[in-house]
Amino acid sequence: MINRNQMNRRQVLRGIGASIILPFMPSLAAKSSAIKSSMGTNYHGPRRYACLFMPNGIHPDRWTPAKLGSDFELTPLLSPLKAVKDKILVLGGLMNKHSYRTVEGHYTKTGNFLTSMPITRTVDSNVNSGGISVDQLMAQHVGKQTLFPSLQYGLDRMKSGVCKSTGITRLYGSTISWESGTQPCSREIDPRMAFDRMFRNYVPGKKPLPPDPYKQSVLDVVKEDVKRLNKQMGIQDKNKMGEYLNAVRSIEKRLDNQESLADFEAKITPGVREELKRMDIRIDEWAEYSEGVDVTDKAKLMMDIIVLAFWSDATRIATLMLGNSASNRNFSFIDGVYDTH
Repeated sequence: MINRNQMNRRQVLRGIGASIILPFMPSLAAKSSAIKSSMGTNYHGPRRYACLFMPNGIHPDRWTPAKLGSDFELTPLLSPLKAVKDKILVLGGLMNKHSYRTVEGHYTKTGNFLTSMPITRTVDSNVNSGGISVDQLMAQHVGKQTLFPSLQYGLDRMKSGVCKSTGITRLYGSTISWESGTQPCSREIDPRMAFDRMFRNYVPGKKPLPPDPYKQSVLDVVKEDVKRLNKQMGIQDKNKMGEYLNAVRSIEKRLDNQESLADFEAKITPGVREELKRMDIRIDEWAEYSEGVDVTDKAKLMMDIIVLAFWSDATRIATLMLGNSASNRNFSFIDGVYDTH
């Protein structure tokens, strides 16, 4: 049996978002090796997947190493990864052929970012990304092992309407996660909401969220309205409504997964609780002083919440959009940059 309170490297690191790197400590390495040994030679720990999407491209000369693979030299933009360079593999030669040389600018290159399938060119609600995204496919296989099958985060609100210059729906530029080709995943853009949803009840000294005395299925509440609407809808709209309601029910089942909740709570160790307390304070400070001023603070919070979710095994799959396609974000927080694109 593993002692959950055993000191390890993560518990020593005071603050997940801190810009420090711990030195190698043999005592911690020895304990880590002992734990793995006690669990057998085939134990590798849970595999985790995080995808970060950056809109509008990058400067290739300052981002892409001249030599790829594991034996590469850090470029200026990758230099912050120096301490973990030996754990990084830089891949090249990848191409999504269904987003290459399209005439629709950014949007059709974003909607199929994780599907790699042809996009349906549309201005209406009949969107189609070509199929399920790879993160959601992973979530179907490993999502039942955690409280949240997957997390979808972003920094910008999802957009609707039609892009005037391309004549295509802007929804394609607002999401990279798809439950199916026609069902985009919603995403959280507020650090406070993202944090509270998972961790509020476990923050020392924080008032827990009250239980919902009226908890019942949303579908039970609206079923009569759905029946009435079905009488007025055509076959295509009925199918669309059925797909949407199935997605709602799927989410409800996930949130009511008591077995996964018990497993999750067992992993909220004293060390995790201390990190949750620090994160809670950071979010309050961001909301009071930095919200709407410097988007980098918000981005760091969202990334650190994902790290907390991985650490506590709340989920093993996450995506984060650092902006929508064709974003008009102001980048003046970067020295010498005064434009939005």
